[in-house]
Amino acid sequence: MPGKEVWIRTRERLRSFPQFMAACAEEASAYGRCVTTNAQGSQDLRKDMCAKEFQALKNCFTLNAKKAR
Repeated sequence: MPGKEVWIRTRERLRSFPQFMAACAEEASAYGRCVTTNAQGSQDLRKDMCAKEFQALKNCFTLNAKKAR
């Protein structure tokens, strides 16, 4: 059944998420700091305020996902 295989692969990818997060701790922290800093007080968090930090985190996740294959 092809549909069931999709869910199995999805679960496997989600199980890898904590490893990727640990490998990208520095990038995740930088992104979190950016979001926290920009969302404090009366400021509204707007799209692309932390785009640079998000892109660094995304690149780290992608790199580690490729290594895991």
